[in-house]
Amino acid sequence: MILSLRIGLVALIFTVLSGCQALQKVDQGLYQVAESVSEKDRVTGQRSLSMADRRAQIEQGNAYVDQLIAQEQKNKRPVNAAVSRTQYQRLVRVFDRIHQVSHLKQERWQPLLIKRDSFNAFTTGGTYIVVHSQLMDDLPDDAELAAVLGHEIAHTVANHVYERQTHAQISALAGSNAAGRSGYQAAFTHESEREADRIGILYTALAGYDPLAASRIWQRKYAEQGNARALFHHDHPVNAERYQEAKSVGTQVLPYYKKNQINLKAAELLDNNVLWRKNENEVAAGEGGGVAALLSTALGAYVQHQQAKGEEQRQLQQASFVKSVESVLKVESTRKTGTHQLETRWRYAANGPILTDVVMGLYLQRNGKSERYVSHVDGYIKPGQRFTAIFSLPQTLKVDDLKKYGAKLYLDDVQAAR
Repeated sequence: MILSLRIGLVALIFTVLSGCQALQKVDQGLYQVAESVSEKDRVTGQRSLSMADRRAQIEQGNAYVDQLIAQEQKNKRPVNAAVSRTQYQRLVRVFDRIHQVSHLKQERWQPLLIKRDSFNAFTTGGTYIVVHSQLMDDLPDDAELAAVLGHEIAHTVANHVYERQTHAQISALAGSNAAGRSGYQAAFTHESEREADRIGILYTALAGYDPLAASRIWQRKYAEQGNARALFHHDHPVNAERYQEAKSVGTQVLPYYKKNQINLKAAELLDNNVLWRKNENEVAAGEGGGVAALLSTALGAYVQHQQAKGEEQRQLQQASFVKSVESVLKVESTRKTGTHQLETRWRYAANGPILTDVVMGLYLQRNGKSERYVSHVDGYIKPGQRFTAIFSLPQTLKVDDLKKYGAKLYLDDVQAAR
């Protein structure tokens, strides 16, 4: 309805502008206004908020990474090949193939490997991609590494860094109550992460890497870590949802995958594929293009705003459900069944819905760091039913030491059976 009204209004304006030179100048001015607060999305062709052009994005984004490199050197921490020659060469090799099929292949990018004991990679909107050494170690499969690198490049391609900043600034000026909420901000980023996953998985397929690799990462993470859905607002999709969506997207783009070969139609498929069709129809300034650009920018911002609000509400509802179920789960017993294995017995003491996808969690603080372990409970759990959750701990942690580290049991995630 909104789109049809916009098309009708623009058509009317085109008719008026065609015969009025003064209005043509006004339209040109409006186009300049639109250009100052937005840019054409490289993926969809639609207008999206951004107060920084590509040159400014590169300058600002690279300045941050240059400072990071200087800090690493100052603290005598290794970077790139000094971290690991083998892993750095692998990073460059996989990155080059992904970059060649991206929307920014004309830019000169640099992967940066730094020594960190965390599963992480990031971009800052410039032409660097920073990868932590632990991520390289955790992803020996090149296709999985390609999926992560594609995801990070996609953040810059879709201008998520500056889009989020501009959206926040304009929302603040407009007096938006929603934009100031931490839950809304997390939800806005959550939707950007979903978009980056979709773009990155397409890149993976076009570069000749298995597009289902991304789903394997999150399937494994879910098995190992659960979702931690009840603990906080999340700015990334939880592992189970990310696995399911990555599997769906990977299956859709599977026909573009030629093992170890860059798809010869990669450039064409970037604009038109099973996931999106790029809009190339932008009217010239002075011919209604100014009005169209402003309307497109406003409509795009509105849609993003509504999506973020919807995601915020969805997260709140699910967190509320998890907490309500947790309040009626009763621990009946705990016992050591091995040096590194703890068995817990529970009862679902309520007349609520039948439960499924139950994940119980064990949380503790050790050596100044938070640790979480999970147990997936198979099948359905009816009201009044008892069930068992078994936690397998690493060799460095004994069941006898759990009390010393203040270990606590909690409900990590749950769904109502349909």
